[in-house]
Amino acid sequence: MIDTLPETTAKVIEDFIEAARTNFGSRLKSVVLYGSGAEGKLRPTSDVNLILVLSTFDRKDVDGLREPLRLAIAAANLNTMFVLGDEITHAAEAFAVKFADILRRRKVLFGSDPFQGITIPRNAEIARLRQVLLNLVLRMRSIYAVRSLREEQLALAIADIAGPLRAAAAAILELQGQPAQSPKEALEMIARKLELPRISETLARISEAREHGLLPAGEAAETLFELIQLAGRMRELVEKL
Repeated sequence: MIDTLPETTAKVIEDFIEAARTNFGSRLKSVVLYGSGAEGKLRPTSDVNLILVLSTFDRKDVDGLREPLRLAIAAANLNTMFVLGDEITHAAEAFAVKFADILRRRKVLFGSDPFQGITIPRNAEIARLRQVLLNLVLRMRSIYAVRSLREEQLALAIADIAGPLRAAAAAILELQGQPAQSPKEALEMIARKLELPRISETLARISEAREHGLLPAGEAAETLFELIQLAGRMRELVEKL
């Protein structure tokens, strides 16, 4: 049993991994759980994030896995990345913020640890941080403009944005030589340094949105707008690294 996941979710993921082993055979080298599921902090709005490391990505193998994958997506919000072994180093550099988070929060469920000894170049992580935070700002502006009268949609968007925003905060602190215990704590530490208005309430609303997928009436739009400001200020910190 995967002890960092709720029992029902763990069973779904174990069944999926067994299906992957059956379909890929020896071509499946590793299965790695990462993110909140790996640290035992999965929330109702969270995805279960898996990386399948393969020697080859063959059509017949993937075709056989389609139905188990669809079932796991429906039952456990499974999000799966298929990576070839010789792509890992390049992927870690190209998607430095995401892979820095994987290096911090991962649990090997099958095979060897494909990330053992992987390091991410500092300049690549800074460049990717710039891209990620700018993308978050642009994305949140669009969400606010389109959905600001639909509070239930905004709450789900806030829950979805929390993950990459926290991962970016953790990356910034690591680059500053001040690593935090968790991405959540990293965002809290950076937010306190920036001293934004209402930041305590904003951080509490992020956690509430992740836990329940809902926010109190009138809070979602204000929270999203505050997150736009926070991401913008985090971009300023990256420029000083």
